[in-house]
Amino acid sequence: MEILKRVTELKAELDSLRPLNRDRETYIMQKLRLDWNYHSNHLEGNSLTFGETKALILFGITAAGKPLKDHFEMTGHDEAVKWVEDVVKEGRPLTEKFIRELHKLILKEPYESPTITPDGIPAKRKIQVGVYKTSPNHVLTPTGEIFRFATPEETPAMMHDLIEWYRQKEGDPQSHPLLLAAEFHYKFIRIHPFDDGNGRTARILMNFILMKHGYPPVIIRTEDKANYIAALQQSDAGIIAPFIEYIGQNLAHSLSIMIRGAKGENIDEPDDVDKEIALIEQKLKNTVSQHSFEKTKDAVLYIYDRVIIELLKEFISECNKFEKFYLETKASFLIDNLSFPEKNASKIELLSYARSKIYHSKTLPKIIGFFYKFNSFNGNGIKDFDYSMSIKFSLEKSFYTLKPMHGKKEIRKKYNKLLRKEEFQEVIRAETKAHTDYINQQIEKAQQKIE
Repeated sequence: MEILKRVTELKAELDSLRPLNRDRETYIMQKLRLDWNYHSNHLEGNSLTFGETKALILFGITAAGKPLKDHFEMTGHDEAVKWVEDVVKEGRPLTEKFIRELHKLILKEPYESPTITPDGIPAKRKIQVGVYKTSPNHVLTPTGEIFRFATPEETPAMMHDLIEWYRQKEGDPQSHPLLLAAEFHYKFIRIHPFDDGNGRTARILMNFILMKHGYPPVIIRTEDKANYIAALQQSDAGIIAPFIEYIGQNLAHSLSIMIRGAKGENIDEPDDVDKEIALIEQKLKNTVSQHSFEKTKDAVLYIYDRVIIELLKEFISECNKFEKFYLETKASFLIDNLSFPEKNASKIELLSYARSKIYHSKTLPKIIGFFYKFNSFNGNGIKDFDYSMSIKFSLEKSFYTLKPMHGKKEIRKKYNKLLRKEEFQEVIRAETKAHTDYINQQIEKAQQKIE
């Protein structure tokens, strides 16, 4: 194929210019990374403009009126791209574990997505991250036909075979990196191993393969989506040459940018001025309004699903360990002035019940909390005592605050920032340590009386 010859010649020209000036290479790769983040996510329906994407990634400026999910998708993808750049330098091999780790970086956390049941009823399904799909993800084509990917039962074996195929091709000196990367992309898409994020994962894996061989990443531009999809569809019909040609043309474009940059030439493209103007507009908006995500029902539910539920599950698990020491325990969930005690519902079921209350309420909650009351310590010779543990969230206009009962400090976050796992684990450790310290104090008092 002519395209193989062209990219090989361009790669040789780029290699002749190496090593690149470090600052210059950083500048070139930043441009490619921003384009990669924007276009790969925009292909999948992300609503952030290029200017908003650049403002978010380079300056942490969020876009007013745009969904939280779109911001998290963009930052997650950027983290995945930077991670891949690092593992390329480390020489890490491509494995199934590597792919699952990459997928988890891209999507970050599980979430719910709208779907349609086989009976045509609208529903929601849980999107898992870093694990292979557990339900079919076939798609309905424009003609009304169902295009079938691998079933959940077939997926593990097919992914194993894909990695084995890759290793064999990778070890063949006659296998051109363009052919290997393009064909891997297509084979991965035909399996569609995850509930969501397969396109973004496929494009990152394709670029990982290219970057391992010293090539720059391929950028599939959102305005060229129709040609990208058409080339993939021809591969579905058994004609993969057009897809290889398509990927090759885009690879040649990235190589040309790298070569111009290595020579110290201007690497701006025709639409880059428009992008910079959009970035300036976004900066001005942020300067004028100092905008942060406002408290909306979507924002509250997003934080509830991604932060509050996850923290409270761990909190409940730790509290349960103390039940053996008391004659009675009571748990309750608090939304503002309304308390939902544990009766017929389990503690975990309270979390789902509370979410439903928030979802259907006409007002947004100001306080969300979980309270655990331990009554009548059950220890021979120890004076009877009660103990309480609780975790509470305060939901303000533009930020939320975690308020532990015994922790030394509150943790405050804007609605566009998730509480890190290590942060809420530290809070839980403080709560459990306060409880164990209190029990030990009572035991020591009782021992002193005996002495």
